[in-house]
Amino acid sequence: MGLSEFDPEVRDRRPWNADRYIGAKRALKPQQVWAIRFWLDRERRLRDRAMFDLAIDSKLRGCDIVKMKIGDLVRGGQVLSRAIVVQQKTGRPVQFELLEPARASILAWLERRGGT
Repeated sequence: MGLSEFDPEVRDRRPWNADRYIGAKRALKPQQVWAIRFWLDRERRLRDRAMFDLAIDSKLRGCDIVKMKIGDLVRGGQVLSRAIVVQQKTGRPVQFELLEPARASILAWLERRGGT
């Protein structure tokens, strides 16, 4: 059942997206990235720091980062400098480079986590 344009209740109703930003969000500024990293280090959240650094370097969607396996990033006890991941939404492979802060945080998390 639709709404009638002659209904006085409909005429006075505000749109749901009034005064809201619609569309893509702004990218984080470098100062904000470093503030998040500092907070995660202070709280000793190694896994979250590794995931955050991986997200920043790869620019992948959250669902792709969560589905990533350790074998995609680590070979022979060393974190790879480049990795390839197939995106879930598009099905296309994406190659990205892991910078030194990301590799260090991933390695620190894996050492704390233990196992193979």
